[in-house]
Amino acid sequence: MRLAIPVAASTLLLTGCGGGGGDGSIKIGFQGPLSGDNVGLGENMERGIQLAIQEANASGEYDFELEYFPADDGGVEGQANTAAQLAIDDTSVVAVIGPAFSGPANVAAPLYGEAGLTAISSSATDPTLTQQEFPTFLRAVPNDNAQGAAMAEFLSTQEGVESVMVIDDVTAYGEGLAGVAESSLRDAGLNVQRESVPDDTVDYGSAARTVVDSGVDAVIYAGYYADLGPFATRLDEAGYDGIGISGDGSNDSEFVNLAGDAAEGWYLTCPCTDANENAATEEFAQRYQEEYDVAPGTYSAESYDVANMIIEQIAELGGDPSREELYEALAGAEYEGLTKTFSFDDTGEFENEAIYFYQVEGGEIGYLGETSEVAGS
Repeated sequence: MRLAIPVAASTLLLTGCGGGGGDGSIKIGFQGPLSGDNVGLGENMERGIQLAIQEANASGEYDFELEYFPADDGGVEGQANTAAQLAIDDTSVVAVIGPAFSGPANVAAPLYGEAGLTAISSSATDPTLTQQEFPTFLRAVPNDNAQGAAMAEFLSTQEGVESVMVIDDVTAYGEGLAGVAESSLRDAGLNVQRESVPDDTVDYGSAARTVVDSGVDAVIYAGYYADLGPFATRLDEAGYDGIGISGDGSNDSEFVNLAGDAAEGWYLTCPCTDANENAATEEFAQRYQEEYDVAPGTYSAESYDVANMIIEQIAELGGDPSREELYEALAGAEYEGLTKTFSFDDTGEFENEAIYFYQVEGGEIGYLGETSEVAGS
């Protein structure tokens, strides 16, 4: 296993035509929700990236210094252009991890492409992102074709589940995941109803009553934890007693904080493993806990891996790559991270489809395992 953990104090002055912008540093950016309703997911990723950079700068292995560059888009499309432009305008930024969410990624990826700046997302899962030929976009996570299919595989093996309601939050992420889940459920022979409930809905009471009145055996919510929290609460109040399942956008402890007892029993899927439960990430989890006084969360370890992948390629390119050189190196690289092997096809799509299941039990999100280990149980 190669652990790309560079880097020490800089002795190399970098030029404007390379990655340093003339100030002696190389910056790795992160675009994601560092404010707003779903800030918890952004903080998970940010901390993983920052830890990789800190460890690199402390290792003494290379003659360049790394800096972290935050580009906060609040997790919303309306702030995506501004956030991306901040990173683009700083010539020391040689690559950006993100955008974290699919909606902002769809908006910002063309800008990054025009600038020749890599946007490598560790979490944006809308399948269409790699179908639009964005020049420098790479996805370092399985897309929702895998996640939606995993939800369907799981529900189709649960005793007594014959009908499912799929609800999206009218975002690019939610609609994409819901569409795949709906299609996969129908292919599995289940009866499916489809509804849309916009994110930031003030009162989820009506939506909850729609679910209960439908008599479905399970509900899939394709959206983020900030909205699933109040929705799950209303479902519980309305007397819903079927299976509840949501995706990676809800896989955060804040969901439990928002929903309280109503979160109990909900299943959550993610193309991310639990860094606290796997031997390969055990030492990372300890260092993360020591640094931030909190356990790694959703996509913390994956973002750490992606940051180290970038660092490795910077080093292999001599410590002063242009944005275009670094993109070409990353697009063709194969990197053995802590969480998985990272490589991309010619569209920038990630070449791995593993999906993992979690469940809320006793007020905590517990790790269950990969889909094949959970389906039928």
